[in-house]
Formats: sequence, structure tokens, C-alpha cells
Amino acid sequence: MLRTLCADARGAVFDERSLAALGRSWGETWEVRESDMIPLPEGSTLAMLPGRQAIGMDPASGEALTVWLEPAGQGCGEAPGWAVGALLPAGFTRTLLPAYVFDATREAHVLPLYGYAAVGMGDDGQLFVAALKTDDPYRWAPRRYDTPELGSVIEARLRERPDNRILHQLARCSLEYHCFTAQNVFYRRWEAGIPVSPDCPAACIGCVSFQPAECCPSPQSRIDFVPSLEEITEVAVPHLQASPHAIVSFGQGCEGEPLLQVDLIARAIAGMRAAVSGRGIINVNTSAGLTDSVKKICDAGLDGMRVSMISARDEIYAAYHRPHGYGLADVKESIAVARASGVFVSLNLLVFPGLTDREEELDALCALIARAHIDMVQLRNLNIDPDVLTRALPGPRGRVLGIDVFIENLRSRFPALRIGSFTPSREELSCSTRHG
Repeated sequence: MLRTLCADARGAVFDERSLAALGRSWGETWEVRESDMIPLPEGSTLAMLPGRQAIGMDPASGEALTVWLEPAGQGCGEAPGWAVGALLPAGFTRTLLPAYVFDATREAHVLPLYGYAAVGMGDDGQLFVAALKTDDPYRWAPRRYDTPELGSVIEARLRERPDNRILHQLARCSLEYHCFTAQNVFYRRWEAGIPVSPDCPAACIGCVSFQPAECCPSPQSRIDFVPSLEEITEVAVPHLQASPHAIVSFGQGCEGEPLLQVDLIARAIAGMRAAVSGRGIINVNTSAGLTDSVKKICDAGLDGMRVSMISARDEIYAAYHRPHGYGLADVKESIAVARASGVFVSLNLLVFPGLTDREEELDALCALIARAHIDMVQLRNLNIDPDVLTRALPGPRGRVLGIDVFIENLRSRFPALRIGSFTPSREELSCSTRHG
């Protein structure tokens, strides 16, 4: 039996030996089986969920019970045991959310924008998490970032280009937000992010760079400038020329929609390809609602486009992304334009247990993949307070399959479809067969 975890007010974590761990799918509480869990991966973090009381299952009755702790040094009396969730490293997709009930006597503030997964403890004290390994995390393992030499390599790059505002922004993202694609610019390797746009035509509920005052604080701040063409190429060209598995990506967590700067990006792409021919990937992470802009950057020489979406169904898509001036039909048209241009198209699917793995969601997604000849589905844990999302979206309908069954369905229906978490490099694409 996997045991329930809880935390006290100081954040110390305990296991409740008498109760079996539970998980949550949308608004339903599920029993957690050992076969649903994997050992907690390296680089994971445990997070306390204050104001949300942990619950576990009584093995004898099957009843869900709240967890209470005896306050240390306070004699008799009890205090609630707060729920605990795990924050997973990239390459792992959660299958269940933490299970809890709200403590009616205490205010429960909105949780920070992280992807909380259900956890439990085995009899030997090992921690387990409701998750699947969905990609090879080698280049994205946390131990490869925030290394002792990061500060010195940042200083060296800034000395080379002291007036480059992008580098100064990426230095902040590296040191304050611990952004991996920002750090890769300074390490000169793998996928590097280049932010260009301070604005966005959508107001996604889980946006990490802009939230209304009444919601939770954004974990990042957006750039407040539009870089020059020279600033972009000063960062991008050396990266494409020298970095292993080089990828340059527009559309980062510290910016809005890159396609709002389409003319700038198109000129930058043309300049990169003039300087570096046939090496590396030029990619854009986008909502893809601006079809004319997509065509313009495809014509300039774009290699890859990753399209963020929570659902291929209009009702859910509109409620979460809250687009202004475009809709899901425009996104689908943009995907068709990119595929017709030979661009590698990935869906950045925002995964939320109990929503993503509904039959109706799977059917809509499969219809899009088949019609548009999508090359890859990248699975991304949606970073959000679960109750913020369930209150904001229409209640999903249909049978819940489970995240594992959802993924297996995609694999069986589309054997050539890449399923993972990371944008592939040119070297990786050359060793595989494209879908479609």
C-alpha cells in the first residue's frame, strides 16, 4: 500500500501509515495503485498545499478520510495535515493531481503556477509520484543547469555584447527564474530561447508571464522592449554556428506572442539562414492564431513551429486561451499553412488529468492530427492551481480514460507520430521518419 503524505504548518512532511494514498482526476478522487506510480524522479520537488487538507483511503472501509496531525509541543489537540504534491522535471507527465479537501476554517490562497502531481510513500520509505516518463530528459535534467560556472559564463557573454538587451534579459531569466532555454544561450548548447514580443492577443488562464492582480503572481516578468534585428542575430547566429543540437526558439515564458513581431522575426530568420545554412533548427513557440504571420515566417525559412493548446475542441480552447481576434479555426489554418511549407509542426499539449484524457478530447485531438498531419505531440504538464482551472472551464463530458491509456491510444492510432516533451534537433529529425 502506498501511504498518504501530508505536511505540517512548517512544511515538514509526514506519512499517514493508516491511510492509502489518493489522487484526483478533474474533480474526482481516485484510489492510487502502485502500478500507477513511479519512483520520484531526480530533480523533483515536494510542495505543500496550504489550506488544502490531505485525504487518504481507509483500506478497511474504502472511505476517504482527512488527515490530522498532533501539534508539536501543544499537548492535546489536532492540526490539519496539509496536502503535498510533487513538481516534476521536464520529460515526465503527471497522471493524477493531489487529492485534498478545503479546510473551511482557514483561507486557502490560490496556489502558485506549478504542475502539482499526486504522491505517496512505499513501505520502505521510498517516495512515488503519479507520472509517466514521456521523453529522455538527458539535455533537460536539472543537474545540467544552475552549475557553479553559470555566473562566470554569463559575465563573459555580457562583456562581449554589453549593450545587447536580449542577453541582459536572458541573464535575468537564467539567474532569477532558472530558465533552461535562457541558460543554454550562455552555455552555448542545445535549445536557446530568444524573446522578442512584450504583447499577446490571448489571455490564457495559466499564463506564466502575465496574470491579473486578483489571481496568483506570475513566476516570470515579460520583457518590456522589442529588440533590434542586430540584437537577435548577435545571439542567434553564434548559437546556430557552434552549439551541439542547436535550436533557436522564439516564444519564451518571459514574452507574449512572438508573431506580433512577425516582420522582425522574418528578417531575423532570413539573416540567420544567410549566415548559417543547413545547421540547427529555427523554431517558434506560438498560439498560431495569426495565419498571415505564420505564412510570412515559413516563407522566410522557419524549420519548426510548436503550437500551444489545451484542447482541440472550440469550447475548451476558447475558455482557457481567451483569444482576442482569432479562434481555434485560425490556429488550424495556420497549422495547415506551416505543414504545406514543409515546417515540422508540434502541438504543445497542456495536459491536465481528467480533462486531456477524456474520450471526447482524444477524439478531437486525433481528428486534428489526422487532418493536419501533425508531426509531434509534446506533452506539457499544465502549471495551474487545479481549482482555478476547474472553476474556469466548462465541465468536461465523457469517460475518463487515464493519461496512460490516452497516450497509448495516440501511439496506436498514429504509429509515426512523435510523442514526447522536447523539440527535436536537426540531428534527431534526420534519424527518424516524419509523420504524414
